[in-house]
Amino acid sequence: MIKMQIIGNLGKDCVTNLVNGKNVINFNVAHTEKYKDAQGNQKDKTVWVDCAYWTDRTAIAPYLKKGTQVYAEGTPDIRTYQKTDGTQGVSLTLRVFTVQLLGSRNSNEVGGADSYNSGTSGSLAGVSSGSEMNAPVDDLPF
Repeated sequence: MIKMQIIGNLGKDCVTNLVNGKNVINFNVAHTEKYKDAQGNQKDKTVWVDCAYWTDRTAIAPYLKKGTQVYAEGTPDIRTYQKTDGTQGVSLTLRVFTVQLLGSRNSNEVGGADSYNSGTSGSLAGVSSGSEMNAPVDDLPF
């Protein structure tokens, strides 16, 4: 089995479809790397990956918006197709097994990625912060 992992930003909002009775969430992820060419000039190289997430858990779809940073893991596939000018095109696709929201460009966005994945945002869900606690620290429930 070949496994591929990608971290990048969504290029547009995801699209959820029903195919043969199964849900698929389609989205594309861009990963940009910076490098210097032979003359020392700063260049950017962007790789686009088309992703297909076959799942019954479509609750994540509203959070897969343009600009959101995601981590996706799955198996890669190369797809060839005919372009409108008659030449052959190639695209990198990923059959997603796992997708995790990492953040968004607008961190103040209501219902953004950080609030969806409370376990990864650095705070514990359902636990109040230290300033809100009235009980002594040594008064543990066990």
